[in-house]
Amino acid sequence: MAKGEYQKDFTHLFIEIEQHIALITINRPEVRNAMNPESWAELGAAVKRLNQLPEVRVIMITGAGDEAFVAGADIAWIRDRKPLDIYGDVAVQDVLLDLYRSSKPVIAIVNGFALGGGCELMLACDLRIASDRAKMGQPEVNLGILPAGGGTQQLPKLVGLPKAKELILTGEIIHAQEAHRIGLVNHVVPHEELKERAYELARKIASKPPITIQMAKIALNESVTTDLPAGLALEKSLQAILFGTKDKQEGTRAFFEKRKPGFIGE
Repeated sequence: MAKGEYQKDFTHLFIEIEQHIALITINRPEVRNAMNPESWAELGAAVKRLNQLPEVRVIMITGAGDEAFVAGADIAWIRDRKPLDIYGDVAVQDVLLDLYRSSKPVIAIVNGFALGGGCELMLACDLRIASDRAKMGQPEVNLGILPAGGGTQQLPKLVGLPKAKELILTGEIIHAQEAHRIGLVNHVVPHEELKERAYELARKIASKPPITIQMAKIALNESVTTDLPAGLALEKSLQAILFGTKDKQEGTRAFFEKRKPGFIGE
């Protein structure tokens, strides 16, 4: 599937699929890719659609241009929102929860500013690879609001409660190197190499058996919400599923035959 094939359906996104990897580019560079209701709705629809395509094994998300991943939510939208609007048709939490639960692993390619909702978008992804020029943070406190796209829940799980409190309560914006030091991003790479390195990571994951990746992601996500006995029971159940797959047979057969396995997702 070539870049632009979905453009009749999406105004604010570009989608490209190549070699089992889907790249979503948020395309609002004139506002540093700030997210409005329409772009959030499109992102949710795109993730759902890509999860339904068997040829897609990994999803990546980035922002158009060199300045921003997503610089936050559209401030005019925030200014005009009323209390019950948070429960309206476009619920950012729901979009990001669906992204977090995506059956396909999701990589954030953080090419610039990831602030507010942009940081929360990054947090909802499974892995984060950042440009050495990137900056990120949750500055919502400066607008008289809190991070309500999962920031208060996801950030502590990644960086620990004390550091999450510091970042959210001060609204501090940090550089990519500091984000890496505290565990907020997986990798920081030279800006010019960002996309290439992200594709290297995506190809490595895409080469693995898709059902195994899906089951492993379920187990990992639940590891931070459940106690050890329940987590181990889930792990055992997911392993039982994998024992019945063709890819398990192929993986073990390839090991004994000393060759590279060819996984088919069955």
